[in-house]
Amino acid sequence: MSILKKSKIKFILLLIVLFCMFSCASKKGVLYFQDSSNIQDRKIEFKDPKIQSNDIINIKVSALNPESVVPYNIENKVTPSSSFIDILKLQGYLVTKNGDIVFPVLGKIKVVGQTTTELEDKIKKLLIDGQHVIDPAVSVRLLNSKFTVLGDVQKPGTYSSTENKVTLLQALGYAGDLTINASRKDLLIIREIDGVQRTKRIDLTTTDWFNSEFYYIKQNDVIVVNPNSNKIKSSGFFGSASTVMSAISLALTAILIVISK
Repeated sequence: MSILKKSKIKFILLLIVLFCMFSCASKKGVLYFQDSSNIQDRKIEFKDPKIQSNDIINIKVSALNPESVVPYNIENKVTPSSSFIDILKLQGYLVTKNGDIVFPVLGKIKVVGQTTTELEDKIKKLLIDGQHVIDPAVSVRLLNSKFTVLGDVQKPGTYSSTENKVTLLQALGYAGDLTINASRKDLLIIREIDGVQRTKRIDLTTTDWFNSEFYYIKQNDVIVVNPNSNKIKSSGFFGSASTVMSAISLALTAILIVISK
């Protein structure tokens, strides 16, 4: 075999090796929290979510004399045929588009923009000031807390949670975690607060967002997991890496046949 033929074969083999090297994912693009060794004790601040229109809230009033609070609690009318949303509505109060609920005896109460703790104090004060109940205890809870996860996760969809404190990582856990083709460095959160839409991009390979307000998700958050560069490239003209490798293999075979003649 001539020196020219040997040089061509080496060049082709070098191209294949280089392609394989660049097509492989690196640890920097896959591993979470790569700076976690620098984390010291961090104080995580949680802010109670504010009640919004279309929320369903559960309100329970109790006192030493149970009979005195009967008029202020919703009677449970759940039947076996009730759907999940029907059960929520029957057990709670739907906040109107004007931000109100109609509470037994007390009438219309403005609730939008308040936290559950603030609403508890407000209703308790109304009951005491109006001499309705002596020393009442009021409990308020969101019933339809939900969030949506889209993109490169195992199980995209909308999820409901009865917990008041759900972290971004827990939300991704609900969706089965990111796929291997997801970009850990390009996660988008879309959030609406008081009619204003906000967005935030999160890099999951770092921990600098742990101290941000986006560590905990809020009601109706939308989490979008974008694909990584390899996934985007594979959707182009050449397709996946395996397709490109097959094409290169065929081309190499053809070239070797031509050279050997």
